[in-house]
Amino acid sequence: MATIVVKHKVADYNKWKQVFDEHEKTRREYGWTTHSIHRDVEDPNLVVVIGRVKDINRAKEFTRSESLKAAVLKAGVQGMPDIWFLQDAEDKRY
Repeated sequence: MATIVVKHKVADYNKWKQVFDEHEKTRREYGWTTHSIHRDVEDPNLVVVIGRVKDINRAKEFTRSESLKAAVLKAGVQGMPDIWFLQDAEDKRY
């Protein structure tokens, strides 16, 4: 497993979340298995998505897909997102 982390500013969280939810099928097609969404305490329109993916190369393809580009525009993402691709070293739950 691997992890993708996406941080971006959105114009309106509720609008962004609706589009994010509508895009789930596409994320699954690119190998996403889970995700968590986090909002900045000071700025709730600053969003971080952490996704677990089966294949880091497919996750990279996802970030370049036309489908994602269209969803980002529709969702009101402002500016370019920061994206990190991470190989999992440990996942321990408490």
